[in-house]
Amino acid sequence: MVSEIQAHDIGIMLYNITTTTLTKPQKRWQLAYLTIHFSNTLVSIAKNVVVSKKLPVSEIIASPNSYSVIKIIPQVACPKADPASGFSRVDQVDLIDTVETKDLKKLHKLGGVDGVAEALETDLDNGINDRDLVRKIWSEGEAFSDTTIIILLGCAALSLGFGIKEHGVEEGWYEGGSIFVAVFLVIVVSTISNYRQEIQFDNLSRISDNIKIDVVRDGRRQKISIFDIVVGDVAILNIGDQIPADGLFVDGYSLLVDESSMTGESDNITVDAVTNPFLFSGSKVADGHCRMLVLSVGMNTAWGRMMSSITGDSNEQTPLQVRLNKLTSSIGKVGLAVAFLVLVVMLIRYFTGNTEDENGKREYNVKSTNINEVFDSVTRIFSAAVTIVVVAIPEGLPLAVTVTLAYSMKRMMADQAMVRKLSACETMGSATVICTDKTGTLTTNQMTVTKFWIGLEYIERDSSNVIATDVLELLHEGVGFNTTGTVFKSDSGSVPEYSGSPTEKAMLSWAVADLDLDMEKLKQTSTVLQVETFNSKKKRSGILIRRVADNRMNVHWKGAAEMVLAMCSKYYQSNGCIKTIDSDERTQLENIIEGMAASSLRCIAFAYKKVQEHREDSTVYRTLSEEGLTLLGIVGLKDPCRPGAKKAIETCLSAGVNIKMITGDNVFTAKAIAAECGILELGRQDCEGEVVEGVEFRNYTDEERMQKVDSI
Repeated sequence: MVSEIQAHDIGIMLYNITTTTLTKPQKRWQLAYLTIHFSNTLVSIAKNVVVSKKLPVSEIIASPNSYSVIKIIPQVACPKADPASGFSRVDQVDLIDTVETKDLKKLHKLGGVDGVAEALETDLDNGINDRDLVRKIWSEGEAFSDTTIIILLGCAALSLGFGIKEHGVEEGWYEGGSIFVAVFLVIVVSTISNYRQEIQFDNLSRISDNIKIDVVRDGRRQKISIFDIVVGDVAILNIGDQIPADGLFVDGYSLLVDESSMTGESDNITVDAVTNPFLFSGSKVADGHCRMLVLSVGMNTAWGRMMSSITGDSNEQTPLQVRLNKLTSSIGKVGLAVAFLVLVVMLIRYFTGNTEDENGKREYNVKSTNINEVFDSVTRIFSAAVTIVVVAIPEGLPLAVTVTLAYSMKRMMADQAMVRKLSACETMGSATVICTDKTGTLTTNQMTVTKFWIGLEYIERDSSNVIATDVLELLHEGVGFNTTGTVFKSDSGSVPEYSGSPTEKAMLSWAVADLDLDMEKLKQTSTVLQVETFNSKKKRSGILIRRVADNRMNVHWKGAAEMVLAMCSKYYQSNGCIKTIDSDERTQLENIIEGMAASSLRCIAFAYKKVQEHREDSTVYRTLSEEGLTLLGIVGLKDPCRPGAKKAIETCLSAGVNIKMITGDNVFTAKAIAAECGILELGRQDCEGEVVEGVEFRNYTDEERMQKVDSI
């Protein structure tokens, strides 16, 4: 807000301009210059004023000079111990301190993970129920109410009053009215536009930050927003997931957590149920998967406490604003240089007697020109130079761009399909190449199994009766145990619900529908001993199980068909016979995989091996064998192209923006999808260097990469 001293000074300047003996054009130019200066002053002041909305305490962090809005992921917190609330056996402070210090002794005193879950009245298998959910949510309240910024235009009113007093109503309102219009356009319009733009970008940020995560509630695995996680939730974490709260490791396999955001180090930390069961928000799952019991959220988490000590910069400019500021600054400097040059030339011409007045006489004569005439002439020359500076200041450019962006944003906000693209629209305006993922970006990420092969035999849908019992049993184990997905059936016997990644859901729904898989019965038949989770380098996952009936141990592998096939020396036929894979049959199996991939299918293979425990010095060694496997089957999953993707790619290509697709799929699948989306031309022979596999690209030198990157 403008201070009384600033308003007084500006008012005095306006009074001096409107009452000095200058010509009307000179007054108008000087008033215009002052208006721009006054406008810039108000803009800079307005930018430093915080327009606060109704925000939870967890989102507003006070700093000495301003309020910085920080987004804390969850907006609920662990309730304090209260007998009426059902948390009488656990204290919030002890719980938070135990996790923060990684105090195993204190955790054991609380009864370990099971004891904490019991105190929180959480079932580790079925999660919390709806009644507990209402009780566990604790609102943090609101801290600030809406405020209104009032911009004072008193200086313009002073100018208007002085002008009417000196020149009358008919002509005296020109200067003051001009200032009113200029201030309104430059200040009010830009302020309102910037405010609305910030509000809209804040809404977009909330949408982009609204990540979905899997939790177990009422025995059902479901996706919820990270904003809705509460204390006592059992969350499911997989590779790449960001840990949304502080909690404890319940169970899982091969869990590595990247705590670089907390410690500043990039080393992955092993998390297990015995030596280190603690998980912190802000960290990321680098490998493995697990179930986590949520203990603290919001400002009570390690991430929340760390973020509360950080002061954000509320005046950060967008790339477009930075460029506009550089442009206006450059134009202003050029205008200043031209004005200075004109001032020097006009002064030289005046004092050398090369200028004439309205009557044709020389304006300056050393003998006859008095000091008052010299002063008036120099003032006139200086006013002309100042006029050039004023005209050169491009105040309308940022305003025009601001208004245009605000209008465009309003139009785009009406189209919800484009809402996620707004925050990157300025940056993408300078892009010449777009590198895009395939799955979920160019495709819909809605997987369905469309083809199934056992050995060299194609199996039609709903033909499980033609598959031998022992083969079907092994397929059930390979699909049902070697998965991070789940199947939920309600007591009413409705359609099963599938959870997990799109690939896992497609595999499970296919196995339930076509192979008569019953997950509940399957879990009772065997015990999981060891798991190797899927990673992008090996492109496969493995599991070791022991059957309850006969103690037989089987290793099951699932992954990219060409990689699993390379691990196999035998294959099953649908009738249960096992055959050795010779060179001809390996070629036929590879052709089957290539044929499905060329039809834009993702190929997944299943293989298994019967193994024995290895004992040395009373120590049992169990390994997931990767050699001499028996191939169980190959499935092809269809992931259709996203509607509109091909047209968007054509538009980009016609505008000179190149598209490069990056995927971890089989090279034939990648080619098929690229052709279907319009990145590669259908029916045309591949040009050298258009399709490059990761191994080949990594072997390039830096010079080779720069030479070949444009053609990929």
